[in-house]
Amino acid sequence: MLKEFKEFAMRGSVVDLAVGVIIGGAFGTIVKSLVDDVLMPPVGLLLGGADFGNFFLVLKHGANPGPYIKLADAKAAAAVTINYGLFINAMISFVLVAFTVFLLIRTINRLHRREDTPVATKECGYCASIIPLQAKRCPHCTSQLETT
Repeated sequence: MLKEFKEFAMRGSVVDLAVGVIIGGAFGTIVKSLVDDVLMPPVGLLLGGADFGNFFLVLKHGANPGPYIKLADAKAAAAVTINYGLFINAMISFVLVAFTVFLLIRTINRLHRREDTPVATKECGYCASIIPLQAKRCPHCTSQLETT
C-alpha cells in the first residue's frame, strides 16, 4: 500500500497540482497586498479619506458602548458587527484574481491555437493512420511510404 501511495503521490499530475496550489496561495497574498496597500488607499482618498477596512455596521454593542471609530475598536469591545468594508475588499481581490486567471488562460489558449495550425495529411496505406503529407515512414506502423 505504501508503494502504491508513493506512485500516486509522485505522479506528474499530483505534483503539478501541489505546485499550482502553492503558487496560487502565494499569488493570493500578492493580490491581497495589491488591493489593500495599492488600490484601496487612492479609492479611499477619492471618497474623502475613507478606509474600506473600517466600514462596518454595529448589530450589538460590546462591553463599552460605541460609537466605534474603527473596526479594531469594535472588536476590542467585543461588539457584534457586519464588516461590509472587508467584504468589499475581498470582492475586489476576487475580481482581480479572476481577471488575471482569465488573461493567463486566454494567453495559453492563443498559444495552443498557433500550435494547432492544420497540417496537410494523408492516410497510411498499410495501417490507415492519419499522418503528415511529408512523412516518408509511418510513425504508427513504421512502414516505408511511397513519396509523391
